[in-house]
Amino acid sequence: MRAAMTPDAFDYDLPPELIAQAPVSPRSASRLMVLDPRDGGVTDRRFAELSDFLRPGDLLVFNDTRVVPARFFGRRATGGRVELLLERFLDDAGRAHVALHASKSPRVGEVLALEGGLQATVLGRADELTEVVFSGPGDLMDLIERVGHVPLPPYITRADNEEDRARYQTVYARAPGAVAAPTAGLHFDEPLLERLARQGVETAFVTLHVGAGTFRPPRPETFAQGRLHPERIAVSESCVAAVEAARARGGRVIAVGTTTVRALEAAAASGKLEPHVGDTDIFIRPGYVFRVAEGLITNFHLPRSTLLMLVCAFAGFDHVMGAYGRAVAERYRFFSYGDAMLLWRARRSEIGE
Repeated sequence: MRAAMTPDAFDYDLPPELIAQAPVSPRSASRLMVLDPRDGGVTDRRFAELSDFLRPGDLLVFNDTRVVPARFFGRRATGGRVELLLERFLDDAGRAHVALHASKSPRVGEVLALEGGLQATVLGRADELTEVVFSGPGDLMDLIERVGHVPLPPYITRADNEEDRARYQTVYARAPGAVAAPTAGLHFDEPLLERLARQGVETAFVTLHVGAGTFRPPRPETFAQGRLHPERIAVSESCVAAVEAARARGGRVIAVGTTTVRALEAAAASGKLEPHVGDTDIFIRPGYVFRVAEGLITNFHLPRSTLLMLVCAFAGFDHVMGAYGRAVAERYRFFSYGDAMLLWRARRSEIGE
């Protein structure tokens, strides 16, 4: 049983030059490593060839969250610079939790002047975050869309640009609320989706609004409590019906991204997949028993991250960590704008449990 493993077990050496700083074009031109823990096989392909590994009747489940331009720059009344990274909205009136960076912590009630006339009034602390309320002229969400910056991950060392507004977003994004992209979906373009549909591969959607906490390394209390930062999810009746129909016809359920896995597993907490809307803080690590997906499409994740732990739980620690070593040797591109993996779920006997 690997449930007691610490983050150190999920560390690996990654040359900095393998961290992708920009996307490839077209989207489906990225590389694809296919890992099958059932026979230990590893295959190197292109993402555009994904259809070679799927069959009619299979079901791809996507996360349709839409990334909002969630990074804001501005100044305090004293002239000092501030940067805000939106973590999540708390209501429709502009209240939100943000990560706030300033030389000195603003006081409660202070109004921060951001770009384009947007303002953020400080309401107080919320653990490591700051609670603010946004306001400004006209429609608030339209203003945020105009003046906000694409919240590129901290390992992308350049400033965001206009291309990122389209490329740090899936082609099927429709539910605004994420501050980080569900990156496995970035590899899908319209031609690939059309080809898969002609092949008889079905699709369904969940929503999980990815928070900035996805980039934070897990703390000791995360392991002690077995819970992550809460994120909003929605699993619809139509998604549940699509999963049931796929199983009935002998198709496989393939989750596109770790966020999709977490949404499906949270909605199946009772032992059966059911419609669900609410927050989830589910933490999936080795030892977890999966209920829904049989396949997983995902990117290569940060060392010691909870995302890598989920992938190891899904396909087996030794198989996954061995594949990561191979990916480094073969010069795969890592993280959000990097390459992808297709993994099939390991049986418990194959992961040493």
